Amino acid sequence: MDDNRAMAGRARGGVEHLEVFRRAYALSLTVHRASLSFPRVEQYGGVADQLRRASKSVCALLVEGGGRLPRSRPEFVRYVVMAIGSADEARLWCRHAEDLGYATPTEAAAWRDGFAELARMLHGLVPAKRGATVDSPDH
Repeated sequence: MDDNRAMAGRARGGVEHLEVFRRAYALSLTVHRASLSFPRVEQYGGVADQLRRASKSVCALLVEGGGRLPRSRPEFVRYVVMAIGSADEARLWCRHAEDLGYATPTEAAAWRDGFAELARMLHGLVPAKRGATVDSPDH
């Protein structure tokens, strides 16, 4: 991406430059690629599909919320909270993948740890108490 497009994205509340977005995106690609080897029955509506959906949702919700900045910080926070929920959901699907033998314990643990770290990072974008304001994701 050239500098002008990057700056325009930030001016519109873009979040792609945030470390939490970059990590979420990378993890979603890792999980997606690995889930393609899960059994066919799990590909549509099953564990593979749900894991891919939840992992991509973390990124998508963060971008959608970022698109609402700077006009609406409360809307941004609402989307970040939903992204936290998606990260937590993805952790559950990682457990299913491991328990069903589709992912190794090491692989599933790394994914769960990754989603837990994303949730912690996302919590940092949410005001600590009612009435507080969240810093712009550009900072």
